Amino acid sequence: LPPAVCWIPRVQDQGSSSDQWEHQTWAQTLEADGKSKGYREILVSALTRQLVAARPQTVSTRTIGIMGQAFVWNAMGTVPQYGHLDRLLSAPTNEAWIDPWAQLLRDLGVKFEMGWAAEALEISGGRITGARVVDGSGNRARAEADWFVAAMPAERAVSLWSPEILAADPGLERMNALVTDWMVGIQYFLRRPTPITPGHVAYLGSPWALTSISQAQFWRGDFAQRYGDGSAHDCLSVDISDWDTPGILYGRTAKQCTPEEIAREVWAQMSACLEDGTGAIDENDIVSWFLDPGVKWGAGGVTNDTPLLINTAGSLANRPEAHTAIPNLFLAGDYVRNDIDLATMEGANESARAAVGALLQTAGSPAAPPALYKLHEPPELEPLRRIDADRYRAGQPHMLA
Repeated sequence: LPPAVCWIPRVQDQGSSSDQWEHQTWAQTLEADGKSKGYREILVSALTRQLVAARPQTVSTRTIGIMGQAFVWNAMGTVPQYGHLDRLLSAPTNEAWIDPWAQLLRDLGVKFEMGWAAEALEISGGRITGARVVDGSGNRARAEADWFVAAMPAERAVSLWSPEILAADPGLERMNALVTDWMVGIQYFLRRPTPITPGHVAYLGSPWALTSISQAQFWRGDFAQRYGDGSAHDCLSVDISDWDTPGILYGRTAKQCTPEEIAREVWAQMSACLEDGTGAIDENDIVSWFLDPGVKWGAGGVTNDTPLLINTAGSLANRPEAHTAIPNLFLAGDYVRNDIDLATMEGANESARAAVGALLQTAGSPAAPPALYKLHEPPELEPLRRIDADRYRAGQPHMLA
């Protein structure tokens, strides 16, 4: 490894080389140009393209370094509270998580209004006074409240930032510079259990940066009895993280393929990586497949309703805090600044806790705020961190450079 990547400072460091890492791409820091194919596929791309759909040529070194360090501590068992490195749900997401959580909220008095989208926020006297919403039939209504939390992806939130909103909090305009990319799932329902490995598989070198998980081995109960018509005994769930590189079957990018071609291309790329004579996967086992319905084909081309935030180099300055300059407007989403500096559910949850804490404080509530969490930083590295900060402020290179 290049010496400069042996240690990555935390996001909170002030006057340290974390500012330098933030403005360097992962490919620049790992000096990817001229390196071997294996070096580029494993060290440069695996932590970026496969795991978070980020291109190493654009993603921030600070983000990948900090989260990569967390993976290392996790794998080493250094931080017990991190839990197992590759944790998985014991059932489909709705069954294991979403539905029970929604029921708990209903039991606490929360009312869900499904099928409505926010199309505008109204502001007067420096505060949000209402939200205009619309349903799928074009019916419109106005929602009033004392406090507003915009818990939505960055690309959806920016559509609400009217000139009046931006006049009250000019910093929100920087969110327009945030970048998203595609990481989309396809599921294959198979006639036989197909536990390729007891965890995630990263298909290093696959043109579409594929990862997969064989679900049945982790889900509770008998898969065939619980799901479908009994003909499927496993679900091979695959993430496609690169939609702009030509594949091996048709020579086209995923965005240029039909859904049927995507299903065949993904299978071909997995088969090529697993071609070791073990018969890990067999296309004759496919009962059916299901591509994320957020990807849509139309006259204007292919679109994706759920793109993924990418922490490009220098993008930290464009990401807001949970509490905006508008007293009763709060933000929750993985784009909001927090210590889990990656587009993950953990990052979204941390931002939500920050939003709730800020709301309680602003409202003068006596309720205790939710706990916020910090990534582990070994205390034995602190002297080195201080030396590095001093050298950076003095304009000197990293001590290992």
